[in-house]
Parts: sequence; structure tokens; C-alpha cells
Amino acid sequence: MVKREIRFLADESCDFAIVRALKSAGYDVAAVSELLPSAPDREVLRFAFAQDRILITEDSDFGEWVFAHKQSMKGVLFIRFPGNARSRLGETVLSLIEDHSRDIVGNFIVLEPGRARIRRHV
Repeated sequence: MVKREIRFLADESCDFAIVRALKSAGYDVAAVSELLPSAPDREVLRFAFAQDRILITEDSDFGEWVFAHKQSMKGVLFIRFPGNARSRLGETVLSLIEDHSRDIVGNFIVLEPGRARIRRHV
């Protein structure tokens, strides 16, 4: 089943509602705050890649690491949700993952209210 194949690393900027929703659905989710507290972004991205985990973040700096610096990654899910749209954040992320699991691996996904943009990583 897909849930056992895809593993995640929640960056310190990641809303914990996402972690709870994914864990409740049976996904393996590790947290940077527990494993690498205050680690630099580059180290977090390297760790996620080494551990075969999709990074979930709300920090836009990871886009620079992936695209400008060509940092290796398993995949990045970048969340851009304003305060007034956060009540459904966990279920929105879960829905994206369940519906588009093949698109998440190896790509940089930008998730906003009402849409997801997939940037292919070469």
C-alpha cells in the first residue's frame, strides 16, 4: 500500500495539524524538531534525502536549495496557506497525498488553497 512506501519529514515550520493528519492515516512522519532541532535548511534537505523522506515545509528557502543549488531531494511539499484557510490544512494535505502520491515523489509541490502546482525536478 502507498502509505507504507511514502515517508515524510516535517520541517520545524510545518503546522503540526499536518503531522497529526498523516500519522492518523498511517503514514510514517518524522519531525525535524525531534531529530535535528535548529538544523540549517541544507542539512534538513540532506537528511530527508538520506532517509528517503518527502520534506513537508512552509519555508520557501527550500525552493532555492532545490532549484538554484541543485540539492538532491526525494521530494518537497511546500505549504502556502494563509491564516484564514488553515482550518482544513491537515485534510487538504492528506487529500493531495492520497490523490497524487506518484506526483509527489521526486518533485517540488507547492500547495495553496484550492490548487497544487507540481514543479518537476530534473
